[in-house]
Amino acid sequence: MPGGSLLALIDNIAGNLDSVATMTKVATKKTAGVLGDDLALNAQQVSGVSPERELPVIWAVAKGSAKNKLILAPAALVLSALAPWAVTPVLMFGGAFLCFEGVEKLAHKLLHPPHDEPPPDTVAGLEGLEQGKIRGAIRTDFVLSAEIIVIALGTVATAPISKQVMVVCAIAALMTVGVYGLVASIVKLDDLGFALQKRSSAAARSVGNAIVQTVPSLMRALSVAGTLAMFLVGGGILTHGIPGLHHRIEGWAAAAGPVKLAVPSLVDVLVGVVAGAVLLAAWTGARRVMGKR
Repeated sequence: MPGGSLLALIDNIAGNLDSVATMTKVATKKTAGVLGDDLALNAQQVSGVSPERELPVIWAVAKGSAKNKLILAPAALVLSALAPWAVTPVLMFGGAFLCFEGVEKLAHKLLHPPHDEPPPDTVAGLEGLEQGKIRGAIRTDFVLSAEIIVIALGTVATAPISKQVMVVCAIAALMTVGVYGLVASIVKLDDLGFALQKRSSAAARSVGNAIVQTVPSLMRALSVAGTLAMFLVGGGILTHGIPGLHHRIEGWAAAAGPVKLAVPSLVDVLVGVVAGAVLLAAWTGARRVMGKR
């Protein structure tokens, strides 16, 4: 009998783990879009950092991301259990902040072109630039991590609380390791290219040359994609949170014919830009008023 009870317990544990793995797989698929945005944003955040400091910066942001998820995962579980109505407003606040940061970044680039801002030539200046990038990346990661966790939680909303905890924790860990592992690989591609250029094989040198020539264009593309992702994710959160708007967008998409798949994304970006511009104008006005006082 003891042996039979032990086998039954093992079988029960195996069944639960299999169920958790299945739910984690479903949640991973649903959060894949946000994962792509997270990857583009974080790869963009480390652009401009000196090559020898790229990995330390990524490691610092990864640790910040892990801390974000340690805060967000329990908070999302508690909020979902005690006040599920509050999840959407909290997400919309984060989406609005993401749109604000995106417009602020665009405004800064337009009003202060790179040639107007010489790079800092002191150790303190470089450290300040680096710390600013780390803080900005962790702030952005907080919003994206919140959306990832809420999406993951939504896929297991009807499951027992123990399975919800396991799935959310698994998604948080997978996303952190996956995103920052890929970011580290992307930003060090040029080092791989330089190493291949030194090989004796002509094929290796050819691949190395191709990598070195491609990396600058890839980083510029990721920078653009990262800014676009701010509006796509932030605007998407806002359009899903405004009653009736999401269904209206679906109607517009259905009427758009061949380009129906692009309509929701275009609307999300437009809403994100408008919301960010309004918030930036309000914030700038408030700062001027406070400055006069």
